[in-house]
Amino acid sequence: MLTLRRSQDRGYADHGWLQSFHSFSFAGYYDPRHMGFGNLRVINEDRIAPGTGFGTHGHRDMEIISYVLSGELAHKDSLGNVQTIPPGDVQRMSAGTGVQHSEFNHAKGQSTHFLQIWIEPSSAGVAPGYEQKRFADAEKQGRLRLVASPDGADGSVRIHADARLYAGLLGAGDVVEQGLDPARKVYVHLVRGTLTANGQALSGGDALMLEGENVLRLEHAEQAEVLVFDLCP
Repeated sequence: MLTLRRSQDRGYADHGWLQSFHSFSFAGYYDPRHMGFGNLRVINEDRIAPGTGFGTHGHRDMEIISYVLSGELAHKDSLGNVQTIPPGDVQRMSAGTGVQHSEFNHAKGQSTHFLQIWIEPSSAGVAPGYEQKRFADAEKQGRLRLVASPDGADGSVRIHADARLYAGLLGAGDVVEQGLDPARKVYVHLVRGTLTANGQALSGGDALMLEGENVLRLEHAEQAEVLVFDLCP
């Protein structure tokens, strides 16, 4: 079964310093039809104005991934991590028993554009943790590169969740086919550009949800950046 989720149908919030599109119910946006998909709970496409950001706040029992598209994201947390996240890096923060953090855009002339992703952990109460790794464009060109997994396979960041996240950069002539376990759920989020997923044409911000499918086929891409989530039912 294939279900389309168009970009324009997402929730939207404009806080002045922050513009955010919500793929699933979040904060002031509530849609009982879109509370998550499998154990994927949040995909927020955020744009932070120069010199602003999220002040210190807390999380528990959630795997949080930041995927920066342009600009830089400054991260500081109660574990002692002070990091800058540029495009190409994938950051994983395991909130576990509790962590406080802030996220800022310290640039004066450039907004920070990034995806904030939350995945529900396999069990509650893990020790909080942080990991950040770089995945060069060449590793994602014309293919799906594993960037997050439960076991840190292929150099991916390790998440405490039954999920795998792949990132790809696809252009004209690229065809990617990946076998699927039909008992699992797959969520395709097109970050930007255009492509066709299992015959469905997608544009930037669109998503395709797959259930009971044996294969994912991505083709007819134009300057496409795509994320593919392999999720527990």
